[in-house]
Amino acid sequence: MIKNNLSRRDLMKVGALGLGGALFAPARQAKALPVSVGDPSDEKPLPPETQRVNPSDGSYSPVITPNGASLPWRMVGGTKVYHLIVEEVEHTFAPGLTATCWGYNGRVHGPTIEAVEGDHVRIYVTNRLPAAATTVHWHGLFLPNGMDGVGGLNQRAIQPGETFKYEFTLRQSGTFMYHSHHDEMTQMAMGMMGMIVIHPRRDPNPVDRDFAIMLSEWRVDPGASRPDPNEMTDFNILTMNARVFPGTEPLVAKKGDRVRIRFGNLSAMDHHPIHLHGHSFNITATDGGAIPRSAQWPETTVLVPVGSTRAVEFEADAAGDWAMHCHMTHHLMNQMGHDFPNMIGVNTEGLEQDIRPLLPDYMTMGEDGMGEMAEHVAMGHMPMPENSIVMVGGQGQFGTITMGGMFTIVKIRENLASYDEPGWYDHPAGTVADLATPEEATRDNIILS
Repeated sequence: MIKNNLSRRDLMKVGALGLGGALFAPARQAKALPVSVGDPSDEKPLPPETQRVNPSDGSYSPVITPNGASLPWRMVGGTKVYHLIVEEVEHTFAPGLTATCWGYNGRVHGPTIEAVEGDHVRIYVTNRLPAAATTVHWHGLFLPNGMDGVGGLNQRAIQPGETFKYEFTLRQSGTFMYHSHHDEMTQMAMGMMGMIVIHPRRDPNPVDRDFAIMLSEWRVDPGASRPDPNEMTDFNILTMNARVFPGTEPLVAKKGDRVRIRFGNLSAMDHHPIHLHGHSFNITATDGGAIPRSAQWPETTVLVPVGSTRAVEFEADAAGDWAMHCHMTHHLMNQMGHDFPNMIGVNTEGLEQDIRPLLPDYMTMGEDGMGEMAEHVAMGHMPMPENSIVMVGGQGQFGTITMGGMFTIVKIRENLASYDEPGWYDHPAGTVADLATPEEATRDNIILS
């Protein structure tokens, strides 16, 4: 049985010495989907194929939330009506790591709310948490004060079993977020957040692919069944849309597509510099609004501060499998990489034979770095604690990709028939770095060691 009270620091001491530690579509408006706004106890989960907003009338491209979905809505007398249900969710961060979190509509993070500037919206919020009250704050939106969602200040909290109604007109466009604003430290740490995308009535810069990614951080001890909301600094799960690599879904584009990526950051403590390989982009918007074209600037890395959103745009002009990740290196690790003692350069000769009488599965790791740890786990040579994942490692075309955490892949291809996962990139001959030959070294006056 998975326990909550396992000491991660004690485990890591042992670990250091023993365990080692969708189809093409032109820009168009979204079509409403049926959603119950009556008795929440009668509501049935929507099947997966209806979770994403469907296009219909030609004004914008629905946003894509990798590993996520958009929130269904329906028109009632000229108002877009949505229903958010707050509940416990069994969530998988990556294969091998699952936790009981709090989310919306059966998801962590909650589904993306999509609308258009000028829409009048009505959002019902039903609280199905077992004991805790809650609210929803519409982060960055201009709205009446009594709709702002700060428990005790603007409204009374939503008690378990209650359904509240939020209603306002959307007076801006851009990328925003929603989250609990009642006992924030607990409820946001448990996963209660999501993205909001408000499309302009007329987009002067339409794109072909429009992605939304929420950045967040968690403390989930190996063997534990729930996140620890009391953690303030030592987070060991760093996520994109509540997933860590190798559980992150790639972003797929066709060569020549105009691509927008919207980032939101509701981490507890950390800013995230998100770096894209193989391309540069313009930073085109913040949660304060669009940046005029004359004031935009090119980057390959965008810093997304806590509590903020950033949007970047680029032309997908280079085919390949391109990494995209936070450039804080410790944000590219999963659980087993935190609180790990420094073993680089340690002479461990004879250590295994001395310790294996006590720990038969003992394997010394870390003296040459942590890349080897991923290899041993992949080959089944090293066991892992219950409900935990290796610090780094996912299968790539050429071997183990020694990354974890906030890492994903942007897959750009020519002549795509659909935006489904295209598999690994087929490199043209002579375009992959490989072992140098003696003949090449002699030609260039290089001495091979």
